Amino acid sequence: MAKIIGIHPNTVRKYEEWQLIPKPLRKSNGYRVYGDIHIDQFRLARIAFQIEVIQSGMRRTITQVVKLSAVRKYDEAIDLTKKYIEIAENEIAYATEAAHIVNTLLESTNHEAETIMKRKEVSEALGITMDTLRNWEMNGLISIKRKENGYRVYNQEDLKQLKIIRSLRTANYSLSSIKRMMSVLYQDENTDIINVLNTPTADEDIISTCDKLIVSLNTAKENAKKIIDILNEMKSKYDNPPL
Repeated sequence: MAKIIGIHPNTVRKYEEWQLIPKPLRKSNGYRVYGDIHIDQFRLARIAFQIEVIQSGMRRTITQVVKLSAVRKYDEAIDLTKKYIEIAENEIAYATEAAHIVNTLLESTNHEAETIMKRKEVSEALGITMDTLRNWEMNGLISIKRKENGYRVYNQEDLKQLKIIRSLRTANYSLSSIKRMMSVLYQDENTDIINVLNTPTADEDIISTCDKLIVSLNTAKENAKKIIDILNEMKSKYDNPPL
């Protein structure tokens, strides 16, 4: 079975343990017996887990789709996959909108007198916690000046940057992708925001490399459409198997 699919035998055992494939029959000597339904199920599962997207519970949703298929609840699996596609479309819209908001903020010009704010005032103005501000600073998303007494002070440019970060975080961009964008953005104001957010550099770790959010969401959406086709095929083949 593992050789046909091109995986390690331990993966087959794990998928059975995690209830991601139908429970195989056993021969009198205890050996497991696999069939076409297991091959089709693995094909479905590999497409389902090809893209790691965790936004809005998408990973949990697609895992449940695979589990429903494993117990031949194909109609439920199809309905849930359609819901998954809707979630992906919403996330794509959020992510794209956030990028447009960033562009709008960058193009805006503040004609008000320069205002210096403390961390608590910024927290209240943006509707985020002071712990969130600390986290963004600790992760290198923004660098804040300090007064002689050590207190951080924020000016209007800092506030604009923080609004950009907040918009992107609301759209579920990761800290690493936002940091990448912030570092590039102020070197060139004409930077293509969406391209930067979805193009990790070669020296980033594997988690960042997987963080091509809009690209990943679009791929997940297209994979979900393939899954619906496979589920319909499996329903036709295995929903009412001959006795």
